[in-house]
Amino acid sequence: MFGCVVAGRLVQTDAVQVSPDKFVFNLADYESVNHVVVFMLGTVPFPAGMGGAVYFSFPDPNSGGAPVWQLLGFITNDKPSAIFKISGLKAGVGGSHPFGAMAPSSAVAQVGVSVEALELLAQQIPASSAAVSTVDSFLEFTQKMLDNLYNFASSFAVSQAQMIPNPTETFIPSSCILKWYENFQRRLAQNPNFWKS
Repeated sequence: MFGCVVAGRLVQTDAVQVSPDKFVFNLADYESVNHVVVFMLGTVPFPAGMGGAVYFSFPDPNSGGAPVWQLLGFITNDKPSAIFKISGLKAGVGGSHPFGAMAPSSAVAQVGVSVEALELLAQQIPASSAAVSTVDSFLEFTQKMLDNLYNFASSFAVSQAQMIPNPTETFIPSSCILKWYENFQRRLAQNPNFWKS
């Protein structure tokens, strides 16, 4: 039903169901994590009128490792994924949460998803430092995607002298990709939403 990506790591889809409407992901080495992405797998939607409150928990060294839970935000059928900044939360103060003693106590951090009514989700206030600007995230993602495409395409570059004639292969000059890359970056810097029109 849910997946979780810790920035720069593998996708986790092995949530532990701790009650019929509560799920947790364990995050080892959480001290080096800045962001997490929580998303629906697309296999099972939320029931009508329901969504998922997303929480982050870390063991508090000041209270003998007891978990401190903080609300990050939510996901719904209409908003099936979200990126959350968790690096600033580690020193924060925990708040009320629906996990109680259900979530296993451990020395690792956890991301929890609690299935709740949409009207309750709208009333909850997430930790202010958990939100990640969608424009900043989109710009960062787009920049990484452009860099990756250019580097990937450049890795296949050959000089004209190295080319072997192949009537089934189409060759695109790397200068075309570079020109597209520069134009896309320029347009994105002028208007991050230009691609929507």
